[in-house]
Amino acid sequence: MHHASDILLSLFIIFVAAQIGAELASRLKLPGVVGEIAAGCLVGPSVLGWIAPNEPLEVLAEIGVVLLLFSVGLETRLDDLKKVGRSALLVGVLGVAIPFALGSLWAHTSGFDWSKSLFVAAAFVATSAGITARVLQELGALQRVESRVILGAAVIDDILAMLLLGVVVALQAGGEIKIGHLAVVLLEAVGFLAIIGWVGTRVMRRGSQWLERPANPLSPLTIVLAICLGLAYLSTQFGLAAIIGAFLAGMIASETRQRETLEHQTQPLLALLTPFFFVLTGSKIDLAELANAEALWMLAVVTVIAIVSKFIGGFFGAYSLGKRGASIVGVGMVPRGEVGVVIASLGLSAGVFSPRIYAVIVAMSLLTAMVTPPILAWQLKRS
Repeated sequence: MHHASDILLSLFIIFVAAQIGAELASRLKLPGVVGEIAAGCLVGPSVLGWIAPNEPLEVLAEIGVVLLLFSVGLETRLDDLKKVGRSALLVGVLGVAIPFALGSLWAHTSGFDWSKSLFVAAAFVATSAGITARVLQELGALQRVESRVILGAAVIDDILAMLLLGVVVALQAGGEIKIGHLAVVLLEAVGFLAIIGWVGTRVMRRGSQWLERPANPLSPLTIVLAICLGLAYLSTQFGLAAIIGAFLAGMIASETRQRETLEHQTQPLLALLTPFFFVLTGSKIDLAELANAEALWMLAVVTVIAIVSKFIGGFFGAYSLGKRGASIVGVGMVPRGEVGVVIASLGLSAGVFSPRIYAVIVAMSLLTAMVTPPILAWQLKRS
């Protein structure tokens, strides 16, 4: 068990590093998330070694990103998402298919057999909704149509990524792909999203007054936070990321008459907890594995493939929004963040990835997370 004083010291270092990184990034006209991720690289094991990812910190990071997506959901209404449903579906599908195809080809030409190549390609697929959502929130752009397309596509993206991961894990283990099982998993995930999204919003529209019935003046906040944690857990039971359930909870709560109050009351929680997610994300890169020309060249190629493939999928999927809008969506879908890190970890533990390939995939995920925010911010301000 981690000693309490060590954990408290790590929390102090992470929080202070995040504030300094965000402040420096803001002074350089960059989104604060860039500074927080860079701060994680600096204080993590690869440079100063002041912190190391461990279970208590991972739990706090998970809570932080769950609350972040909940707050994003608070600013997103179901009716708004419906208006961009077709574009979001196209972006989600193309944003998975193109990176997966190009990632598979790169891995196979790099010497992997096809089953391992597909596993490597899975790390190219899923967009990190948390990173893009933070940038959109910082810029006050969550009400733009492009933002709604990105968020809707991120949900579809997560479902498809989950199915792909199931396929490649089965192939790597030498098992056969059971189409019937995958179909059931897909129906369960889609059914969960549809029922929670459709039924939940209608219940809240008609009965939000019950949030105020308890004597506690903070009861609306405490009740919706309980719903957030409950739906985050249920999401994981359907094979989806916890942040999808949190986003749905926020979207449900956005239908209440207490919406603005809830947005205001969640801000202190976000200020405390979300930095842990971004600093921990930055701390996971092992720079020692990248300290030679061959590894750096591989990282450059992988990162270019990851950026270009996602951008193409997002751009053509959202082409109906016009070239400028499609370009914003394409860039917004680029960051991989924690999703690529998770898949890389699975590959390393399964013996599919060498430590170098693992470091390259993790570094690619973090680079896309760091490159995207300033470009996205520039595009949104320009338009």
